[in-house]
Amino acid sequence: MGWLTGVDRKDVFVPNAPLLEIFIRGTVVYLALYTLLRVVLKRQRGGVGVTDLLVIVLIADAAQNAMAGQYTSLPDGVLLVAVIISWSAFLDWLGFRFPAFQRFVRPGPLPLVRDGLMIRKNMAKEYLTEDELMSRLHIDGLTSVDQVEEMYIEGDGQVSIIRREGGEPHHRRRRAF
Repeated sequence: MGWLTGVDRKDVFVPNAPLLEIFIRGTVVYLALYTLLRVVLKRQRGGVGVTDLLVIVLIADAAQNAMAGQYTSLPDGVLLVAVIISWSAFLDWLGFRFPAFQRFVRPGPLPLVRDGLMIRKNMAKEYLTEDELMSRLHIDGLTSVDQVEEMYIEGDGQVSIIRREGGEPHHRRRRAF
């Protein structure tokens, strides 16, 4: 019966590491990962793929020891989770309060098509191929880029399409050189 009642309450309920150390570790690792992911990945095109999930799992595993050190008690774990959630909420609040910070927290829309013309430089920034762009147009019932007035990839990875009036192709004027 000792296996059922033999809980070492000190190991479970008394923090192993100083609470300030857990707070600092959680803060530094969270902000470092947030910054790296924000700078490197910028935005994702909808949903989470297998590769994205693998990256998240590997990052979580790699960051675990840096954040937690050698904690085993419940207060250590609860505090660490609270620090991570608090930083996430605080960054969202900063983005809401300060428009300049919002651009870092959530990138603004990036134009992919303007006046029926693909903006290939912006497509390259997002690693978006012409086939992927056309696939997205087909989902919205469009058959040609000419039918699009503007198309954006939003900060959350969603695509917004503004159709030309009537949805018909527009004949572009050619510039004389």
